[in-house]
Amino acid sequence: MKKSLKAFSLVLAAGLLVLSGCGKEAANEPAKESAANNEENKTYKVGITQFVEHPSLDAATEGFKKAMEEAGFKEGENVEYDFQNAQADMNNTQTIANNFAGDKVDLIFANATPSAVSALNATKEIPIVFTSVTDPIGAGLVEALDKPGDNITGTTDNHPDGTEKTIKFIVEEAGAKTIGIIYNAGEQNSEVQVAQVKELAAKFGATVVEASISTSAEVKQGAESLVGRVDAIYVPTDNTVVSALESVIAVANNEKIPLFVGELDSMARGAIAASGFDYFDLGFQTGKMAADILKGNKKPSEISVELPSSLTLMINKKAAEAQGLEVKQEWEKIAEFYEGE
Repeated sequence: MKKSLKAFSLVLAAGLLVLSGCGKEAANEPAKESAANNEENKTYKVGITQFVEHPSLDAATEGFKKAMEEAGFKEGENVEYDFQNAQADMNNTQTIANNFAGDKVDLIFANATPSAVSALNATKEIPIVFTSVTDPIGAGLVEALDKPGDNITGTTDNHPDGTEKTIKFIVEEAGAKTIGIIYNAGEQNSEVQVAQVKELAAKFGATVVEASISTSAEVKQGAESLVGRVDAIYVPTDNTVVSALESVIAVANNEKIPLFVGELDSMARGAIAASGFDYFDLGFQTGKMAADILKGNKKPSEISVELPSSLTLMINKKAAEAQGLEVKQEWEKIAEFYEGE
């Protein structure tokens, strides 16, 4: 009899445990559903920090938003953008980044090197995706392109073949023996490009004359300082100079000095040639990364830094005519002619 009672007690206890487990599971189901619904209904906050306003960076921001939209993040519905322009002021970039960190945004999109560096200084937790960065390793953003940081990754605008194609064209096709380069020494990405241009110029038998500036107001003066000293001018993807590129174009046109640039948007504004890509596409690549991160598909540390997906040497015929450079028909074999207005 005692054995029967003991067995019955064990069965009863087991039954109660099963019922208790079922009760907990049933109780957990609404909680799980509620969490899933909250995630679906969440509005993500994305901070956009852009170093300065100019066509290339603007296009990258638009490309970023387009990729986010195609991935299901629609502005006004489930994502809010807080766009901040630093107006080419290094101090502003840090203030913007600190504010984003304080607001605990879900992700930071950093457009240009100074903005990316400031964002990483401000937070080691909030995911950061950058674009328009020439040397992410040298800037201290990542250890290697295939080893980004715990909370940061992005795209670089420094295609390994781009600068070489342009400098080779300047020397071998435009016949320049001295190349003037205008840049802001305060921009780390520009310092890297100046070093590249010097090395490439030497490789092709030319020399470089530098004109260093600090603000956009000094750009015209920098261009004028090269008159009579150089055969051609090259402007890298320097945000300060590009934001005031019209000043350089005016000097190049007036003095008949062929002007070459580091990206296609500047070429379209009035430079003779550039070997580059569409910054909208580069921003789009970055936006796809951001969408993967926000969806929880990947962490920034799992996404390698990407190069531009395409590269084209393009020549602006009207700019060549304005700056006294004869366009050769055989250039069609190595470049595309720009047909814009």
